[in-house]
Amino acid sequence: MEPRGVHLRRREGLGGEQEHQPLGEGSTETHGAPDLVQWTRHMEAMKTQLLEQAQGQLTEMLDRAVWEAVQSYPPQGGPLPSIPPDSLSKTPEPALGKRKVFIIRKSLLDELMEVQHFRTIYHMFIAGLCVFIISTVAIDFIDEGRLLLELDLLIFSFGQLPLALVTWVPMFLSTLLAPYQALRLWARPREGGAWILGAGLGCALLAAHIAMLGVLPLHVAVERQLPPASRCILVFEQVRLLMKSYSFLREAVPGTLHTRGGEGIQAPSFSSYLYFLFCPTLIYREAYPRTPHIRWNYVAKNFAQALGCVLYACFILCRLCVPVFANMSREPFSTRTLVLSVLHATLPGILMLLLIFFAFLHCWLNAFAEMLRFGDRMFYRDWWNSTSFSNYYRTWNVVVHDWLYSYVYQDGLWLVGRQARGAAMLSVFLVSAVVHEYIFCFVLGFFYPVMLMLFLVFGGLLNFMMHDQHTGPAWNVVMWTLLFLGQGIQVSLYCQEWYAQRHCPPPQTTFWRLVTPRSWSCHT
Repeated sequence: MEPRGVHLRRREGLGGEQEHQPLGEGSTETHGAPDLVQWTRHMEAMKTQLLEQAQGQLTEMLDRAVWEAVQSYPPQGGPLPSIPPDSLSKTPEPALGKRKVFIIRKSLLDELMEVQHFRTIYHMFIAGLCVFIISTVAIDFIDEGRLLLELDLLIFSFGQLPLALVTWVPMFLSTLLAPYQALRLWARPREGGAWILGAGLGCALLAAHIAMLGVLPLHVAVERQLPPASRCILVFEQVRLLMKSYSFLREAVPGTLHTRGGEGIQAPSFSSYLYFLFCPTLIYREAYPRTPHIRWNYVAKNFAQALGCVLYACFILCRLCVPVFANMSREPFSTRTLVLSVLHATLPGILMLLLIFFAFLHCWLNAFAEMLRFGDRMFYRDWWNSTSFSNYYRTWNVVVHDWLYSYVYQDGLWLVGRQARGAAMLSVFLVSAVVHEYIFCFVLGFFYPVMLMLFLVFGGLLNFMMHDQHTGPAWNVVMWTLLFLGQGIQVSLYCQEWYAQRHCPPPQTTFWRLVTPRSWSCHT
């Protein structure tokens, strides 16, 4: 920041330069000096305003940090935040600096949408949706002479939706009651055999809860032959409720087990647990930073954008994927056809990736966060600027990454030691890859380990090869190129297998026929 005398000397110098200008430019000289002074005063006022805004934001951030520190302070009789390095006793509680800290902040896209240039990119995607709609209407009038607006794929995908919603009710009630009641039983005073009986009953409740979430949605999906979108709702809720149950118990149980014998503790309030089941985070806290009010127009806007993304994805599949892959399994197999199908699927694949990101990680989570006044909206970071796959995995889905980092990576380090960071990181990739493959298998109704191989094998290798030391823009191009190819491989192979399962059903149901892709032998 320069002294004011420097600004005055610069003004005088500029005025001196204007005095040596030719007389023919007298009009410029007459109006130049007052304009320069006025512009300088305007910039000084802007500087003062920016400094005041920055100071206000910094004060708010520091106040929020103090509030979080007070909220995370342990109760009386609990362990202290700082643990001596030479302590012989291990505790499953991670260090305070490693815990997830929630603060009030907006989603990154909401901040970027305030920039006109970035908002234009958003308008381009809306224009693309309008083109798809116009194309569909034009084809209907040309071919049929009337407006059909075929939404067969959308209607098929969300078929039997009421059954899926009814199935969700016992899944939610089980998650609402079983973990909380089990914790209350474990939190009672440890006197005699009453506590042992209560602890056993709590374990039985959790076992029944896990069986409910594991068996019920799978049974309904298989027995009633639910279509993909309805299956997607069930499997997402199944995984989400299991992760939330684990986080609640993982955060609350250690304090219960470390109490002295004969003493009971106060279990977390039921209202805080109920709020946690709906708020868009997988890390349990008894309190979260809250916004002062609800913007219902913002909620409606995000739900409308999520619906638009679903329609967008439907048009992409109908126009770019179904015509290519519907009859591909009936044609003779050739390497040329396979390679061309993968390259053709890169565009719809990357568009589907962007739509899933925008619809779920931005619109859906922000809508629920706004309705619940949940303050921390950092559901993702700037993954599109990543120059390494390790950074991409950390920033693509912050909600799931926080859960994996807290309960798989950190707890893995606590179990096997700080020296086994590679093993802990590998366990994160293994858990994430298996869950992703299970979701694809559940939704599509067949086992084809494309996601497992791409995520665990190629993703794991790229995570160690393309590390954070690569920061040049060329590495960002490499990352996007690999993303395009990876999405093309997934869309191509899964679409081929989907139609092969329908064109060439297995003559008999055996284990090997269930795990062997039909697209490998369906070509005629």
